[in-house]
Amino acid sequence: MIRFHPSAQQLRDFVEGTLSPAISLMVSAHCDMCPKCQRFVEIETESLAAQMVSSVSENAFAASDASLQFGDMFSQITQLPQIADGSVETAGVSEYRESFKKPLAPSKSEKLNTIELDGRTFTLPRTLHRYIDKTGNWSSLVGKLWQAPVDLGNQGVANFIFMGGGGSVPEHTHRGTEYTLVIDGEFSDGLSRYDTGDFIFMDGEKTHTPKAEGKDGCLVFSIVDQPLHFTSGLARLLNPFSHLFFR
Repeated sequence: MIRFHPSAQQLRDFVEGTLSPAISLMVSAHCDMCPKCQRFVEIETESLAAQMVSSVSENAFAASDASLQFGDMFSQITQLPQIADGSVETAGVSEYRESFKKPLAPSKSEKLNTIELDGRTFTLPRTLHRYIDKTGNWSSLVGKLWQAPVDLGNQGVANFIFMGGGGSVPEHTHRGTEYTLVIDGEFSDGLSRYDTGDFIFMDGEKTHTPKAEGKDGCLVFSIVDQPLHFTSGLARLLNPFSHLFFR
């Protein structure tokens, strides 16, 4: 059961297209997995589209050359992506909606929507499908941790991280921010317990120790803007090299 979601304001900003590319990616991937947030986005999109159409109409008819201005504005609007009822679709969700409109090309091994690790196959949310071929090789970290870097271009630094059963990330805080989406499985970190689909935000105000307690382990997708800062025991010796583990 999904318990952790983006805030209502983050979802509204996503609809309006004002989130950073990295956070927008995370919100979109969460919405792929969460019917509740999908519906919120749909309602906000319809509301914003209605406001835009109403504003365009009022401004156009208020001008002295109303007919010409309205014609220009209408021409610009009709060039924007539209949703099924003909209302305008905003930039923040156009890419998100497009992922549902375009069918995936058939694949015998279904590698277009999955990643593999040690014989296990994990299905990814639609938003992340395009990054499968931009995912690097898995590398083993401390304990039962595995990491595969994801090339987001200039959108941020991302990794798939797998915690095997009983595996954990050493206690740490954050020099910057970390957004995490649970793709498969569950983990706890001393602050709460997280399940598949949960959207998690961490910053320098919190210290935690993520650990996969289930025997099947846990796969997450994580975006950070600064290296982690380890805070406990021998793990603190890793701080000068933390950019090599979790950039």
